[in-house]
Amino acid sequence: MDKDLTGKTALITGAASGIGKATAILYAQYGANVVLSDLDEMQGQAVADQIKATGANARFVKADVSDPAQCQKLVEETVATFGQLDIAFNNAGIGGESNATADYSLEGWHKIINVNLNSVFYCMKYELEAMLKQNSGGAIVNMASILGQVGTAHAPGYVAAKHAVVGLTKTTAIEYATKGIRINSVGPAYIDTPLLNAIPDEAKKLLVGLHPIGRLGKSEEVAELVVWLSSDKASFVTGAYYPVDGGYLAQ
Repeated sequence: MDKDLTGKTALITGAASGIGKATAILYAQYGANVVLSDLDEMQGQAVADQIKATGANARFVKADVSDPAQCQKLVEETVATFGQLDIAFNNAGIGGESNATADYSLEGWHKIINVNLNSVFYCMKYELEAMLKQNSGGAIVNMASILGQVGTAHAPGYVAAKHAVVGLTKTTAIEYATKGIRINSVGPAYIDTPLLNAIPDEAKKLLVGLHPIGRLGKSEEVAELVVWLSSDKASFVTGAYYPVDGGYLAQ
């Protein structure tokens, strides 16, 4: 395998399961040092141990990314551990409350905006500071969604946050393009991750039907895109939104 991330350090939030876990493992396979972060300390540490067992370098740091102070500390811990920060995948997120807009609770709104949008701003703020100090460029990938392009009923908070992540990504990419820092977002459709575990089987079948390809996506399929965007192979790609959606948006 072409180890095109050898010597680089990658930070992944929401890394204990699903897309974050798959991406952390793939970063390590491509030669990167990885720092994994999540609220789930037990599972996150297990993923870090799994990566270390392959001979790669990994560390787990527990953090609540809805808290700016913890985001700052997470970046500082990453640099302290491996000496630099070259790649960041701001992946942490929640599904949030399901309700029509008039019935949506204020608490639910604030929570999902904090976790799915504010966290991306907080993380980028401190990731960019670290990358700018190094003066060696970098790559940031933000987790959006197909719902960063279209709407869906009963998810005003989630849809608003993901649309905003796409806009924030484009704006920040413009600001730092001349500094050699590339910033992109990815938009997965419904991926078979623990986030969907609470959905009944009948509802899952309905979700499958929304994808022309005829199935849900796999975490590893999203991870391949994220790793490409993080690598020098995507050296002319910034400010972009990449769906990985089995044809969802095409129809």
